[in-house]
Amino acid sequence: MLKSSLIALAIAGMALPARGQDSFPVTITVDAAKTTGKLPPAWRFFGADEPNYATMKDGQKLLAHLGALKPKSVYFRAHNLLNTGDGTPAFKWGSTNAYTEDKDGRPVYDWTVTDRIIDSYLQRGVRPYLQLGFMPEALSSAPSGTPYRHSWRPGFSYGLIAGAWNAPPTDYAKWGELAYQWTKHNIERYGRAEVATWYFEVWNEPNGPAYWTGTPEDFYKLHDFAVAGIRRALPEARVGGPDVAGSGGAFMDGFLKHVVSGTNYASGQTGTPTDFLSFHAKGQPTFVDGHVRMGMFQQLRAVDTGFRKIAAVPELKDKPIVIGESDPEGCAACPGPQNGYRNGTMYASYTAASFKRIWDLAMRDHVNLEGALTWAFTFEDQPWFAGYRQLATNGIDLPVMNVFRLFSKLGSDRLSVTSTSEIPLDDMMQASTGRNDVAAVATRDGDRVAILVWYYNDDDLKGPDAHVSLNLSGLGSARHVTRYTVDPQTGNAYAAWLALGSPQSPDEKQYKVLEDASVMAPAALPDLVVKGGKATLDLTLIRQGVTLLVID
Repeated sequence: MLKSSLIALAIAGMALPARGQDSFPVTITVDAAKTTGKLPPAWRFFGADEPNYATMKDGQKLLAHLGALKPKSVYFRAHNLLNTGDGTPAFKWGSTNAYTEDKDGRPVYDWTVTDRIIDSYLQRGVRPYLQLGFMPEALSSAPSGTPYRHSWRPGFSYGLIAGAWNAPPTDYAKWGELAYQWTKHNIERYGRAEVATWYFEVWNEPNGPAYWTGTPEDFYKLHDFAVAGIRRALPEARVGGPDVAGSGGAFMDGFLKHVVSGTNYASGQTGTPTDFLSFHAKGQPTFVDGHVRMGMFQQLRAVDTGFRKIAAVPELKDKPIVIGESDPEGCAACPGPQNGYRNGTMYASYTAASFKRIWDLAMRDHVNLEGALTWAFTFEDQPWFAGYRQLATNGIDLPVMNVFRLFSKLGSDRLSVTSTSEIPLDDMMQASTGRNDVAAVATRDGDRVAILVWYYNDDDLKGPDAHVSLNLSGLGSARHVTRYTVDPQTGNAYAAWLALGSPQSPDEKQYKVLEDASVMAPAALPDLVVKGGKATLDLTLIRQGVTLLVID
């Protein structure tokens, strides 16, 4: 009774829009007999600035939830894995003390902390997207007197994250040997076959001053020596990069040219081994007229430009691409009214709508999309629903996490779908439209059809419900329907927390209420009446709602 009454209060407290006459009609048509290509599970990549959270209680709980989405196929990327320090995490900071030097300048390797981090991944079904960075203090070429660790905290200027950790090495051979020794150790600890499944990339956003103080050529050299070290230990290692900010501009153009036809700094040969390519894409929400307005068009433009850059290089056009950070905006730990979308269902509906467009762009640009990495994890021991871009708060999953659960139930063969209320891709890339986007992605595996439907709007405001008529054809013998939903009423721990009075120290009963409220309960719908392979299904979506229908 406690659980149901509190959730009812949460729903009432959110002042949901009225139904009935306030709804508008939408027709979505799915042809289950017509495939349009493969749907890559691009959603299965995640990451965070703070690597040490992965070994803490809430971090480990969330990792287990991520690993359960697609065991041994989910990947995690983290910054700061080679930083000097005692392993104590902070905002946009972490350390492992993997590399120091003795008084004679000889390397001293200590994998204790990196092992704990990678163990935490693997024990929960998650694999590393292993970033080699940042520069150990003993190797940093930063000017004397430059502080090594930054003092940034939420609210400070972003430029204050800089420190001696972002400088080129004093000795590139030692840097390459560090990459070799770490890879060699990982093979000895986890096995050659396991490590061969990982992704290896060097650094983060080397095209901007916050993360890299060297020249582009300095970075090519850093990259070449690291790749040579990794491949010396594991010739079949999957290596790539460069995880530039945005589509990378002239920096990315130079990098692509270097790995194809430049002189390799480590080997002297032409080109650099490249198994995948990566860049970043971020949106830009704003706060206007008292509410958040999302800027998905900025993210989609960066995706499109990045895809086209890679597709324009004949030697690289078929390489797998990972959008190494793919998010509604650029700083997971940064506060501000424009980031007020994060706790609730705006983030959830944005995620569904944006991934659909990323898949569409990959098809249109004829590129090999492998992943779109969500740069969101959790911030350990922070206030409840503090407004950071994360997937869980204090061990309780946010609504956006449920969208990834829905993604995990999609199949691999994409079906033909149309919607009378879908915003065209090119319109989504022009500006924030303020229009309702009620659209879908559908897949088929044998007789199992999965249809993901969402109701998104760039403006975080109330609005009428969408009454959806789902017209299905090509169903074969499929009849049984199960529905999963996350919306302002369902699968929404934030609403339940508000109903509890926004407690900052929930007791055991309240914690259980929040945990229960975060879970999507599958609902069995009446069996479809199928005639000639066709059927119709009616459903109502609340604004910012996302639902999955599984027909089997």
